Amino acid sequence: MRHLKAHRKLGRTSEHRTSMLRNLATSLINSREERIVTTLPKAKELRPFVERAITLSRRAHNLSDDDARALHLRRQAAGFFHAGNTAVSSLTGRRGQLRPERTAGVAALRRLFNELGERYKDRPGGYTRILKLGPRDGDAAELAIIELVDNPREIEAAQAEKKRKAGSKKKASKKAAKSEPTEDTENADQSE
Repeated sequence: MRHLKAHRKLGRTSEHRTSMLRNLATSLINSREERIVTTLPKAKELRPFVERAITLSRRAHNLSDDDARALHLRRQAAGFFHAGNTAVSSLTGRRGQLRPERTAGVAALRRLFNELGERYKDRPGGYTRILKLGPRDGDAAELAIIELVDNPREIEAAQAEKKRKAGSKKKASKKAAKSEPTEDTENADQSE
């Protein structure tokens, strides 16, 4: 029986698995296209991992003037990404030397709370979509794309489709108007 064995081990130790999911989540949030290609089991494990973080940002965005609660939610969501340059203090290095850039996990957390929390504020769940790609050459691992729904590329395609349909309706109405005889042409036919 499989009681209390809910997740896939993915052939890794628990520390390695957690680190891998954090890396995948960071890549998904930071990617320009808002999609990544990975294996199907990894994508299925990543989905609830990322959706919990997005839910935290959505809750923080829906709060009204509760800064302490929003900060708590942000710190909880930070657990889904790698922490960053925590050992670097302002006194490290020489005077005038630039501090190293923050890591991708910090950038992902910033993007999660600034952009994605706003985008999904009215959506109660289902922030990701998994598309199967088929087997990979070499090891025949089942590949999949995991992407965020309502991404800008998807919205742009929907608007283009709407414009295309509206344009075809206008053309159809113009063709119908040309094929119907107008009153002037009917009167001209009767006067002859």
